[in-house]
Amino acid sequence: MPLLLPHSPLRPVYIASFLSSNVVAVMGCKHLLLRARPFPLPPVPSSSSSSSSSSSRVRFRGAYGLHFSCVHSRTGSRMNPSCLKANGVPHRAHSSIPRPVQLEGPVGRGIETPLKVLKMRLEELGIDMQTCLPGQYHSLLCPMCKGGRSMERSLSIYISPDGSSAVWTCFRGTCGWKGSTRAAAKPRSSYTASNQTSKAKSIREITEESLELEPLCNELVAYFAERLISAETLRRNAVMQKKCENQIVIAFTYRREGKLVSCKYRDVKKKFWQEANTEKIFYGLDDIKGKSEIIIVEGEMDKLAMEEAGFRNCVSVPDGAPPSASDKDLPPEGQDIKYQYLWNCKDYLKEASRIILATDGDKPGQALAEELARRLGRERCWRVKWPKKNDSEYFKDANEVLMYVGSGVLREVIDNAELYPIRGLFTFKDFFDEINAYYHRTLGYEFGVSTGWKSLNHLYNVVPGELTIVTGVPNSGKSEWIDALLCNINESVGWKFALCSMENRVREHARKLLEKHIKKPFFDSKYGEPAERMAIEDFERGKRWLSDTFYLIRCEDDSLPSIKWVLDLAKSAVLRHGVRGLVIDPYNELDHQRPSGQTETEYVSQMLTLIRRFAQHHSCHVWFVAHPRQLHNWVGEPPNLYDISGSAHFINKCDNGIVIHRNRDPDAGPVDQVQVCVRKVRNKVAGTIGDAFLNYNRVTGEFIDIDAIPKKQ
Repeated sequence: MPLLLPHSPLRPVYIASFLSSNVVAVMGCKHLLLRARPFPLPPVPSSSSSSSSSSSRVRFRGAYGLHFSCVHSRTGSRMNPSCLKANGVPHRAHSSIPRPVQLEGPVGRGIETPLKVLKMRLEELGIDMQTCLPGQYHSLLCPMCKGGRSMERSLSIYISPDGSSAVWTCFRGTCGWKGSTRAAAKPRSSYTASNQTSKAKSIREITEESLELEPLCNELVAYFAERLISAETLRRNAVMQKKCENQIVIAFTYRREGKLVSCKYRDVKKKFWQEANTEKIFYGLDDIKGKSEIIIVEGEMDKLAMEEAGFRNCVSVPDGAPPSASDKDLPPEGQDIKYQYLWNCKDYLKEASRIILATDGDKPGQALAEELARRLGRERCWRVKWPKKNDSEYFKDANEVLMYVGSGVLREVIDNAELYPIRGLFTFKDFFDEINAYYHRTLGYEFGVSTGWKSLNHLYNVVPGELTIVTGVPNSGKSEWIDALLCNINESVGWKFALCSMENRVREHARKLLEKHIKKPFFDSKYGEPAERMAIEDFERGKRWLSDTFYLIRCEDDSLPSIKWVLDLAKSAVLRHGVRGLVIDPYNELDHQRPSGQTETEYVSQMLTLIRRFAQHHSCHVWFVAHPRQLHNWVGEPPNLYDISGSAHFINKCDNGIVIHRNRDPDAGPVDQVQVCVRKVRNKVAGTIGDAFLNYNRVTGEFIDIDAIPKKQ
């Protein structure tokens, strides 16, 4: 304890505090200190009397280095003359404290300067402050998160100007470690496990005798019997009792290799507590030694219930379940305090190839199962599904199932355990509901939506979630045919569509759609003769139809849209307006910037994968128009899908491939005849390969069936 030297109000104060067993720090006036008389110190334990005598007093000159601070009494001191505490002793402060003064002795033993002590404390925490200067902020590598994958220097640390203290914070969102320390104090940190300067917790060795455990009395045996736990099961699992104050509590003994490691208690009010400073392990650990299949439950009673159902290869976690599963990365072993029992038992767990998680059925129990699966590996985990208690409730745990429906049902629960779900990995069983609906045709559009043309219906039908590539030489009517198809689908089933049509002005596109819908020309002009122009009433009605049926995806400036930008807006249209179809027309009007080193073939493959995933996820049919490359020596025949500019992936990755071709030779047939060539159909339920012929009405933009048998390839 500190010593307070006798003094008067007019003399400086001397305070000595014991900082180590053989050194004393003295605060006071330097000149008076040299003239001060030695004062006695408390005896220090020593192995020999000679060492004790040499270390039990202060030496101002000699072999010891003495570090002390000088305090001069000044009238101009800013210190409040109120009573303060120094090392627990009240005294009157007279002045501020200047920088430490160091007197070195020949041996060099003594108290280190504050900066050196601070450096040692920070190094124990893993903070390297070799380049840090007092009074400045520094960015270092955080010893907790190591800066993540990017090795970011996210730890900001500040050293006080006198080098006596430091504060730090890690600004990585997934870390956030912060703390502070002083040269003469222990560090404080937001990571209790990282406080390496504190003494390691010692693990107690306990015995039944030291804990005063007793065999179970008849009353407790009867209590377990009410829960269908037999006396033999209690004896084999060494369930005991203990007198605690004025009550008798149940003692669940935790053992490894038969030796008592820890003990958990339960009273009649279902209050639990454990022996302090004992190792955390599974309850029933010896029962899973060398087992390839094990069961993990949430409580000791559930472990005993499993044994009554014939499962001895079962353990219980020692602690309760968390309120929810964490979304953070798994901490390293040394910081995984909550689940330290898993690490302590890892030699028992590594042999298991099948781990059944039979935790409670409530939300915390499911969270515990998720935390265990994250650490044990989902690929070797199974989970149970507790049976129904009534129409609205399920049984909570193993002991409840045993008590109410018996050991046979509990065995069925374990035997019917399901694979623990792994994101992205499924079985067909996971989709049986959808498959059943498909078989019974309750999903809708199992055979697709009719195109509206009889000659095409047996070749091509529109199925939600598919991708159709449409190509053809310029001026063949690709965009016109798609517009006519959308009008037919809207008329028959009421679908809505998102249009990303970069080659059409909005007003011209509106004219084409209105003409097909109203079946009258938009203008009185040559192309409209001799038909009657649509009336103003038709026009107003058509505008409402346009607004209710189509949603436009367009750049408001002169920039080119990327495929991601288009799909993001299409997703919004699906979710907000219920859009069932998307048209992207054409491919060459998109922004196709790609990383250096990526070929066009690789880019097209990646782009089409994004489009197909969008279509499947949102059950939205996508029509993608792509022009063929320049055809040399073309003689007027329809191109094929491999002629599309860019990559063969256009035909490889699409669900349907269609070529629109128009006759340009009057000698070969009518020039208003359009050939629809279906060149690929992945889904045989929706169509097949073949050709259909339609007549194009130039006045209204309609496509009309021709009474002819389609040519089969």
